Amino acid sequence: MDALTLERWQFGITTVYHFIFVPLTIGLAPLIALLQTFWVKTGKEEWYRLTRFFGKLFLINFALGIVTGIVQEFQFGMTFSEYARYVGDIFGAPLAMEALSAFFIESTFLGVWIFGWGRLNRGVHLASIWLVAFATNLSAYYILAANSFMQYPKGAVINPVTGRAEMTSLKDMLFSELSLSTFWHTISTAFVVAGTFMAGIAIWWVVRATRAQDESRAQVYRKGATVGLVALVLAGVSLIFSGHNQAVVMTRLQPAKMAAAEGLCVTPPAGEGAPFTVAALGDCKPGQGDESMSRMVQIPGLFSFMAKLDAKAPIPGTDKIRAEFAEAFPQLEADVIPPVMPTFWSFRLMMGFGVFSAALALWGLIALRGGRLSSSKALGRFAVIALPMPFIAAAFGWIFTEIGRQPWIVTPIYAELGTSPNLLVSQGNSPADVVTSTQVWITMVGLTLIYLILAVFWFLLQRRYTARGITDDDPIPTPDDDADLTKPLTFAY
Repeated sequence: MDALTLERWQFGITTVYHFIFVPLTIGLAPLIALLQTFWVKTGKEEWYRLTRFFGKLFLINFALGIVTGIVQEFQFGMTFSEYARYVGDIFGAPLAMEALSAFFIESTFLGVWIFGWGRLNRGVHLASIWLVAFATNLSAYYILAANSFMQYPKGAVINPVTGRAEMTSLKDMLFSELSLSTFWHTISTAFVVAGTFMAGIAIWWVVRATRAQDESRAQVYRKGATVGLVALVLAGVSLIFSGHNQAVVMTRLQPAKMAAAEGLCVTPPAGEGAPFTVAALGDCKPGQGDESMSRMVQIPGLFSFMAKLDAKAPIPGTDKIRAEFAEAFPQLEADVIPPVMPTFWSFRLMMGFGVFSAALALWGLIALRGGRLSSSKALGRFAVIALPMPFIAAAFGWIFTEIGRQPWIVTPIYAELGTSPNLLVSQGNSPADVVTSTQVWITMVGLTLIYLILAVFWFLLQRRYTARGITDDDPIPTPDDDADLTKPLTFAY
């Protein structure tokens, strides 16, 4: 394979690995802050135990998220140096803002939270974890704004002299329609991941403790399960609405992505509307119409309704989109339609794996309603099965987002074809005589192995501390302990 193909695989692998940890960190930090708030407000021991228990799991995940994310910063400059040169002054702005504000806040106050048990006033210590929760979500916003610029380069123009993209409005770039829509959908996803994680682990322990006739311990975990389930339900409702909004926005701003996601090869006749295809195989090849696609189940007009709340609304197919891009970019040789099958199926797998979280929420709320406990082995097993499913769904969502903008690394604004900033992936990588395929092979294999080792350690540590459960050997700080700076500084976990 040539260097560009390897560079794309390398970046794809590191991104998917990194995104295993990101949504859990974003969603779990506020939930842990909420658990600690309940403890500070009520003084009840069970809230303290739950805070410490899930705090351990959060810290393991946070550490791995940081380690796997750092590599991506270097990849922009090393394997995609032409991209960095073209939009570096724009793309670097939100990354710098994220590092100088959000990352410093979360890293500083996470240290305060870790070492501050029994040494700080309870209110101050509680504020530190809320600041971590705020900063993780602020960090997510900056990163998503940078990514949204690659999908929809608002607030920038092409300098005809230098041939580079230059920012015209930081506000337009940070708060574009796509940035806001993407942030809403991603944060909703993060809370679904975190809610499933907390509820799944707590429900498993409820079943285990109930079957061991340890009702007091089961009641503690039931409180944790309740918080996770409520968060899961609220986030799930938000995810439905944000997903619909995201589809509406992308149909208008990135029609090629959505046409590929629905396998819409031919623009439907006026007044007919675009169907939703449940399953399909094939590709929307140029000049072949629908002959290259084999559709299994179709629901007439549903795609148009999902995109515009009108079952007969016009939606462009790949044939019309290709013609419009050909007119705007007459010298363009690359196919402007992303790979149809990866885009089509990643979109559906994203939704399909999310169903497990919905089922866990429904089953868990019914089983634990009204203060009840459950000894159902089936519920305990399903809680464990459901744990990885939102992680997989989130990964497929990210794959859909990134593959769906191919062949562009900076997608031109659809309403401004030919004039807005744009860059093909094949134009954004480092020159082949500077970064060779051999070098990329070595680093790709090396990074993949390192990430695999880290993922194994992450799983083993999560399983170890989950199986250990809540321990009673951790003394609960009393109000008299607060602000006792004479205590030795020790790592809390």
